[in-house]
Amino acid sequence: MLVTVTSRSGKEVVKGGIQLSENATVKDLKASIHKRTAGKLYPERQRLSLPLVSGQTRPTVLDGDKRLCDVFPEGSDHIVILKDLGPQVKYSTLFFFEYVGPLFIYPMFYFLPLYKFVGLPEKRVIHPVQTYATIYWCFHYFKRIMETFFVHKFSHATSPLSFVFRNCCYYWSFAVFIAYFVNHPYYTPVGETQMYIGFGLGIICQLANFYCHIILKNLRDPKGQGGYQIPRGFLFNYITCANYTTEIYQWLGFNIATQTVAGYSFLVVAAYIMSDWALGKHRRLKKLYDGKEGRVKYPNRFVILPPFL
Repeated sequence: MLVTVTSRSGKEVVKGGIQLSENATVKDLKASIHKRTAGKLYPERQRLSLPLVSGQTRPTVLDGDKRLCDVFPEGSDHIVILKDLGPQVKYSTLFFFEYVGPLFIYPMFYFLPLYKFVGLPEKRVIHPVQTYATIYWCFHYFKRIMETFFVHKFSHATSPLSFVFRNCCYYWSFAVFIAYFVNHPYYTPVGETQMYIGFGLGIICQLANFYCHIILKNLRDPKGQGGYQIPRGFLFNYITCANYTTEIYQWLGFNIATQTVAGYSFLVVAAYIMSDWALGKHRRLKKLYDGKEGRVKYPNRFVILPPFL
C-alpha cells in the first residue's frame, strides 16, 4: 500500500509517498512519517486526517491502532492530510507547571513581608481565616499535583507547548490576585459562622472531587484509551460532569469564607470555562448514546450546576 502524505495546502510532505504493508496501522504510518522527516515530526506532533468529501465539514481524524485498509474508503486514493501540531509536552507536565505556581505563590503573600514594597504596613494582624485559607489553598493545589501523577489518565498523550504558557498565565495571575487581597494588611474577615460554613462546604467538595476523579480513572483502560463512556456512581448518577461541579462548589466555599472580589472573579471565570467544557461533553454523550439501533440511551441528568444547569 502506497500512502501519499500531503499538507492541508496539497503540498506533498513526504516525497514519493510511504510504502506500507496491507495490515499497517495508523500508528505504523506515524512512525514512518517520523522516520522519513528525520525525526522532526514525532508521532505526538502529527494529526492525520482523510481528505474532505462532498457534504463533509470536518475531516475524519485517524488515530490509534486502526488498520489503514479499514479507514480508507474503498476505491479511493490512499491520501492522508498531515497537520503539524507544533512542539508538544505531556499533559502531566502541563498540569504540574500550572498547579505548582499557585502552590508556592499564595503562601508567599501569607509568610513574607511583600506588602512593604507597595507602601503598606509590613506588620499586620493575621486573622484565623487567612491562616485557614492558606492551608485550604495549598491542600487543593498539592492534591491537584498528586492527582496529576497518580490518578488522572489522559485521553491524549500530549498538549501543545504553548498551552503551558497560556495556562500558567491564567493560574499564576489569579493566584497573585487572590492572595494579595485575602492576605492584605487591611483585610476585614467575615463572621466566624460564615467562615466555618464556607470552609466546611469547601472541604466536603474537595473530598467529593477526589472521589469523582477516582471514578473517572476507572472508566479508562490501563492504557488510558477508554473513550467516551457513561460515568456512573456517586454524583455521576445525577450530574454529567460531577467533577466540575465539585470543583466549582469547592471554590464557592472558599469565597464564602474569605469573601473577596478577586476570589469571586476567579470563581466566575472558572465556572464559565468548565460549563463550556461540560456542555460539550454532555452533547457528545447524548449523541453517542442516543438509544437508537440498540445503543443505550443517555439518562436524564444535570450537566454541571444543579439545580441551574
